[in-house]
Amino acid sequence: MAEILVNALRFHVQRLPVPEPEPDGSAPGPAVVFLHGLVVDNLSSFYCPLAVPAARAGHEVVLYDLRGHGMSERPPEGYDSRTAVADLVGLLAAVGPAGRPVHLVGNSYGGTLAVHAALARPDLVAGLTLLEPPLSGAWVERMTDTLSVAALSLEDSRVPAELSSLRLRKAARLTAIADALLNRTSLIDDIAAGRTFGPHDYARLRCPVLVVCGEHSELVPGAEELARHAPDCSLRILPDLGHDVLKESSGALRDAVLGHLGAVRAAVRAGGAAGTVGVEGAARAVPSVDAVGAAGDRGAAGAVGTGAMVP
Repeated sequence: MAEILVNALRFHVQRLPVPEPEPDGSAPGPAVVFLHGLVVDNLSSFYCPLAVPAARAGHEVVLYDLRGHGMSERPPEGYDSRTAVADLVGLLAAVGPAGRPVHLVGNSYGGTLAVHAALARPDLVAGLTLLEPPLSGAWVERMTDTLSVAALSLEDSRVPAELSSLRLRKAARLTAIADALLNRTSLIDDIAAGRTFGPHDYARLRCPVLVVCGEHSELVPGAEELARHAPDCSLRILPDLGHDVLKESSGALRDAVLGHLGAVRAAVRAGGAAGTVGVEGAARAVPSVDAVGAAGDRGAAGAVGTGAMVP
């Protein structure tokens, strides 16, 4: 565990072991940086399903708890996308990786932040992998309403104390974090005021993109719009799943994500800069919808819950 000071805040950061240098002396590929979802989510949700497999596949891996989440410091304000991107840029400057563009993997709201980062700093982003990313204005309205109701239910609630008395420490801690974020920070107001994306934004994406959604997710239409307008984007739909693809589809998701990470790394090593990696090469490396069926090692992901309030 490490704490990094960025923008005058302490961030909890984890780096998985750096791979050994390539024996042929080839340049390292982009480091993979994981961005988690909102409120009760944190970097641990990525460990078993994706982070460890990515490290074993030879990728440098960086995970961190977003501002106010997990073990990172929780200021009263600064939960807008612009500040989140500034936090990410500052963290990359503090931990490396040596000025190289990175591959961002974002789950749920983390996917939204990844798109903001790729648009704001295309020089820093070599690839995007987006898992169930909320992209539309309709999502902002629904999520604001959901978080507002949750905030009211948690205000002055005895639930954290009761969970602690039952020795349910993890549940108590997550509930206390949710209460603090929703009732004592600007998170809800910042989410409500956030800008959403349109076709003109997607057309400006310069890096290869993989989007993964569950078949029954309400976010599929937004993902389809992104796939239509981004210059280099593949969409994968996982059968029989909803928004919980990270939790419930470990094997299928792992294969799709590792395929995309490997395709981007190969293209970068071959001399492709961010924005020049061809979609055809990436698509060939990522299994088709038929190949990523509902069977997949769901049990492994079940051990790492992302919670019901992970927008």
